[in-house]
Amino acid sequence: MVNLLTGPKGSGKTQQMIELANQQAKACNGNVVFIKNSHRDTSSVTFDIRVVCMDDYEAIKNIDEYIGFLYGMYSANHDVECIFIDGILKRDHIKAEDMPKFIERLKGISAQCGIDFYVSISADKSELSDVDLTDCKVLN
Repeated sequence: MVNLLTGPKGSGKTQQMIELANQQAKACNGNVVFIKNSHRDTSSVTFDIRVVCMDDYEAIKNIDEYIGFLYGMYSANHDVECIFIDGILKRDHIKAEDMPKFIERLKGISAQCGIDFYVSISADKSELSDVDLTDCKVLN
């Protein structure tokens, strides 16, 4: 399942993502991964969540490379059950027009690998009209 958390910048999506990740860490049997853009704001993520900072992977510059990164993460650990991607549009080279392709690819990984994705996007749901929300859940 792909879960989308949408809203304007500064609307509290990161804190919601952290709370959801902490809940999932308690509820699921597998591993939880929290992908964020910088080294800030990790103190409230529970210790058993694997936090990945994308600032450490500057070579990832587009959606295809990001998807490859996710596959690599799963291939290294088949116990990954949930992946939280905070602020996908904060990546310099990823734009709103990339979201339809990105979400479709996440749906494929989710179905193939049994991973639930949670993605925060700094945009209103109406701005994502090109995204096929079939098999997605929009959280608010």
